[in-house]
Amino acid sequence: MRPLDYVNLCYIWLSSYPRLRKVWSQQVQQNTDQAGIRVNYGFDRVPGPDEHIFGGLVKLQDLNSEFPHCTSQPNILYLVSSALPYFPLRLAKMARQAGAKIVVNQNGVAYPGWFGKGWQRANRSMAYLHSIADYVFYQSEFCRLSAERFLGERSGLPSEVLYNPVDTDTFSPTPEKTPKRNNIILLLSGSHWSRYRVNTALETLQKVRLHNQQVSLKIAGRFCWGEDKERSLKEVKGYASQLGIAEYVQVTGPYTQEEAPALLNSCSILLHTKYNDPCPRLVVEAMACGLPVVYSATGGVPELVGESAGRGIAGQLDWEKDHPPNVDALADAVLQVASQLPEYSAAARQRAVSFLDRKQWLRRHGEVFAHLI
Repeated sequence: MRPLDYVNLCYIWLSSYPRLRKVWSQQVQQNTDQAGIRVNYGFDRVPGPDEHIFGGLVKLQDLNSEFPHCTSQPNILYLVSSALPYFPLRLAKMARQAGAKIVVNQNGVAYPGWFGKGWQRANRSMAYLHSIADYVFYQSEFCRLSAERFLGERSGLPSEVLYNPVDTDTFSPTPEKTPKRNNIILLLSGSHWSRYRVNTALETLQKVRLHNQQVSLKIAGRFCWGEDKERSLKEVKGYASQLGIAEYVQVTGPYTQEEAPALLNSCSILLHTKYNDPCPRLVVEAMACGLPVVYSATGGVPELVGESAGRGIAGQLDWEKDHPPNVDALADAVLQVASQLPEYSAAARQRAVSFLDRKQWLRRHGEVFAHLI
């Protein structure tokens, strides 16, 4: 950590500590009815859908709609492992001292293959929260597996797998959208922390266009693998030119949750190249908009997509090294899905509605919250 980083963290802690103390300064008044559920998410506020956010914060937006962020005698502290507030351990201890229950939504963990040096240190806060939580929601079976391996087992404490949800009313195919076998647009989206994800998509497009020249690629989201975002953008455009496909690649940049449905409905197939992705919200939202998924069949993604909503490229489980999906296999899968796009599109939408709808997810949270208090 650079000295400036340490100074900034100290400033954040000193400025936020009085507010945290005030939130958790009184003992919780227990109440067993639904109105008595008072959830705090560890932040000063929950960002709105018109703000640029990513990862676990989206789940807080979902919960906030049903269980508004409470700063007056909250009785539940809800933390998402992939979007922890500053100093979560101190926060958890204050909440526990006040008599509140702690619920953790556990996503992936740090391990050597993707995190590199310092992965043990990165897991410390998660491991502590995972061990003391009154309840843990794992975002997939893969999340449970990796948590038990790298954070430790919970020794019989209550938990369950609850997949990332989607608002299937907001995320739905637009009336004018009909799956077409020509003019197919692949979408690569999300926060691109590793360059291989983008390179793999570009190489896949090059191979697909050898057989179907009606296919193009849209890349949305943030480039996160370098400190200089402009340089990362130049690398992407340069590699597309090198492959001879630059005119068939569109880069649109970051987007808000409000903008996500329109982005998804402008495309035909989601191309998800990340290895061992624990439980990507993007995949669920794409399916709800009728986009089948061509993906690396590793991590938790196969659990989301199932048998009929797309095609996965098998990969080995390796904690020491990332394994990008095979480009030839990805291209074949894209061509297969494109040849039966209406059928795959309908199956994707149906799976999202029947298996991953937000209403079921919120209902289950309400049941667990009521039981805990």
